[in-house]
Formats: sequence, C-alpha cells, structure tokens
Amino acid sequence: MKVAEEHGIALRQNYNQIAPRLAAQIGRYAHAKQFKRMRKAVRTLRTRVGRVQREVARQLAALPEQAQAKVNDLLVRTGRILTQRTKDKNKLYALHAPEVECISKGKARTPYEFGVKVSIATTLKEGLVVGMRSMPGNPYDGHTLEEALEQVAILAERKPTTAIVDKGYRGVEIEGVRILRSSQKRGITRTLKAMIHRRSAIEPAIGHMKMDGRLGRNPLKGALGDALHAVMCGAGHNLRLILAKLRLFAARFGLALHALLAIFSSPVGRTQLAHR
Repeated sequence: MKVAEEHGIALRQNYNQIAPRLAAQIGRYAHAKQFKRMRKAVRTLRTRVGRVQREVARQLAALPEQAQAKVNDLLVRTGRILTQRTKDKNKLYALHAPEVECISKGKARTPYEFGVKVSIATTLKEGLVVGMRSMPGNPYDGHTLEEALEQVAILAERKPTTAIVDKGYRGVEIEGVRILRSSQKRGITRTLKAMIHRRSAIEPAIGHMKMDGRLGRNPLKGALGDALHAVMCGAGHNLRLILAKLRLFAARFGLALHALLAIFSSPVGRTQLAHR
C-alpha cells in the first residue's frame, strides 16, 4: 500500500486500519494460546495482502521501467510470504531483509533467533576482540572456524597456534592449530584445563556486545551491512574495554596522589620534608 501511494497506483480498497488491527490480534491470540482464532486472523490477513498484491501487479505495466524493477522485487517477496508454509525450507522471515535466517539456539527461553550468525574470536586473557565476521547461510559452527582464524591472522598479523572452542566444533581439525574443546579430557594438563575454563569468559562478552554494543539489532541493510555491523561492534567492545582500563588507572593514580598530598600537608610530613 505504501508503494502504491508512492507511485500513484489507485487501489479499489486499502486496508490501512484493518491490517494493523489484525496483526495485533494475531499476536494477542498467540500469546493467549488461542490458536484457532489466531489461524483465522492469519487467513484473513493473508487474503487482504493477496488482494493488494494482485491489484498492484495488474497495474505494474503503467509504471516507469526503473520503478517496475523495484515494485516487482517487492511483489516477488510478498508472493513468497503468501505461499510459504511452516515446514518449508529457505523461508522469508523479514520482508525488508531477505537475508535473515532462523537460527536454532536450543534454549528454553530463546529456542530460536532470527538474524545472521556471527563468529567472534577474542584473546584468552584480556578478552579483546581480534576477529569478528558475519557468517551468512547459517553454517555449522565447525565449518566457520577456519574462516574465523584466517581473519584473526590477517588482523593480528600473526597466525594463532591454539584455539579454544565449545562443543559445537567437534570433529574439526586445522593444520598448524591446536584445538581445545570444552569438557575435553584426553591429554589435558592442569594448565590446559585452566585455559579451557577461561573460554567461558567469552559468553558475557557476547552479552555485552548484544546489549551495550547493539549487536542484537542491525540498522544497516543487506549482507554487506551485516558484515560491517559485526566488525564495528567488535571495535566498539575493544574501545569500551580500553576506556574501562583507563578509568581504573586514573582512579588509582588519583588515590595515590591524594594520599601523597595528605602526607605532605600534615605537620609531620612537612617536618620530615624540611629535615631532608
């Protein structure tokens, strides 16, 4: 309906009031687990969208060629949404972002996330981000490790010799890189065990990047926007860590300076200074 209004396409009927009301009803019915009413509202909304889509398609030839390409792309995506079903593969989850995928998390509170998978590599002790890239296509975690280490080698100008990962990277072997996995027992010394335990420190870092660094919502468009947003979130996380260290150093320096001034301002301190 917005595209029809922009290009002057006259519609026999618009649904500017009915469609938002139906969308709100669907959400409320789903929350209340009234699925029969929800499915009825979904069918009604799908019918309304199909009517507008067919009417715009009938008047597509009257538009300029440049506008036809833009409107036709929107009509194709709308047709995918209208025809796809629950168990179909490669479904379209967002009309404005076709690259969005459904990522299964396996957690009770968040069974699924919708977006693009991002691989994150940090240093073991400091937690600084040394590699961060988007992985379109929702690949298996183990298949992303080689690309992630390649990016680390490019950015750090040094190829990592040890990678500590979780259980999602089972069965992955990379030449020249020692891979340590969570709960690994065979050939693990006390030092290596401490290093593996340290791997869990990346989880709060991911949480901070999602909430404080806005990694959880990408304002940039397309696959290139996903890649740029991931890199900028990693850089922002490093800047926050550096600023936190600087604030701690400034606080310690201020306390030491305050204690030194207190000593020199006391009578005992002035007497000792005069004798020296």
